Amino acid sequence: MAEKNSFFESKEVQDFNRDIERYHLGPLWNAIPELMHHTPQPDAVPYLWKWELLQKKLMDAADIFTPERGGERRAIYFQNPGLTYRKPWGWGSTTNSLYAAVQLILPGEEAPSHRHTQNALRFIQQGKGAYTIVQGERIFMEEGDFLITPRELWHGHGHEGDEPMIWMDCLDIPTKYGIGGTFFDPYEDGLEKPKVPDNLSSQRYEGGMVRPIADRKPSIAPLGSYKWEQTLKAIEGLTRFEPDPYDGYAVEYINPSNGKTANPTIAAWMQKLPKGFHSKAHRHTHSSIYHVFKGSGYTVIDGVRFDWSQGDYFVIPNWAAHEHVATEDSYLFSASDLPIMEMFDVEREVEYEKGNGYQEVKSEFKPELG
Repeated sequence: MAEKNSFFESKEVQDFNRDIERYHLGPLWNAIPELMHHTPQPDAVPYLWKWELLQKKLMDAADIFTPERGGERRAIYFQNPGLTYRKPWGWGSTTNSLYAAVQLILPGEEAPSHRHTQNALRFIQQGKGAYTIVQGERIFMEEGDFLITPRELWHGHGHEGDEPMIWMDCLDIPTKYGIGGTFFDPYEDGLEKPKVPDNLSSQRYEGGMVRPIADRKPSIAPLGSYKWEQTLKAIEGLTRFEPDPYDGYAVEYINPSNGKTANPTIAAWMQKLPKGFHSKAHRHTHSSIYHVFKGSGYTVIDGVRFDWSQGDYFVIPNWAAHEHVATEDSYLFSASDLPIMEMFDVEREVEYEKGNGYQEVKSEFKPELG
């Protein structure tokens, strides 16, 4: 092997490599180790953002960026430190394939409607009185609700309440940007006006996953809002049984008309980790972005301990070994690129191979607090 490596570094080979580079050609003999890794090696790195910092920066932004100043959305996204080389604006990359942000809307404000080829979801972190309007349906949002806006659907936001409203956004922006599939259209008349009764889709699904017979034919968004009360009830039903060794008590939001993920390219889960629960470590091809809706604990990612508490956000890159520990009953919302990995048939999941299924903690992450 040493002789082979020596040959590739020889003057003869290096001169030839430089020669063909002039013609925008490349030497596979040198590039293949970087192009074809034995296991996934994403540029994204594990990271955690504390809620105290995020809340302060959102409120600072509220003093600067207002709808009157032409801002489409008052959102601050999570830029992964390992992906800052991507331009422009790092592609808004929280993982190699997904964008996530926190968005703030104040009472009386409106965010104009638009549509795009990116799939989007929202998880409501705090507040009440605001709504999103999707294809003419106003959907009023409450804490713990999960909402979807699949590709090409008109959507905007308004706020009729009396307190700030904050939610998490997640979109497949880096994926669509990277493959050259970005299209965006503004709505001509600002915020779309209602065309159907408020919360129509939620009313049609008050029975949970008992679907109206009209939805036997698959559609992209038969249910726009998944209410926290129903999600919590589903999770509590699982607590009668043994928890999953890796994810505790977890449920997935699905499209009730076809049984697939609620968004075509983004999977979304809610999971409960009971107090004292320590999951076994594992790794998988898909990357995940977590929001701590309630509770506290820590996650060990590739030997580094990330302590989290209510309101925090953290990211687990592709193929990173990870395990969760809850110091109190905790509810974690997560979004992942699992559907993308499944579409390409590269999704794999394996147990952590050392330490009887648990990692050795080698260091602790120190978050930026501002």
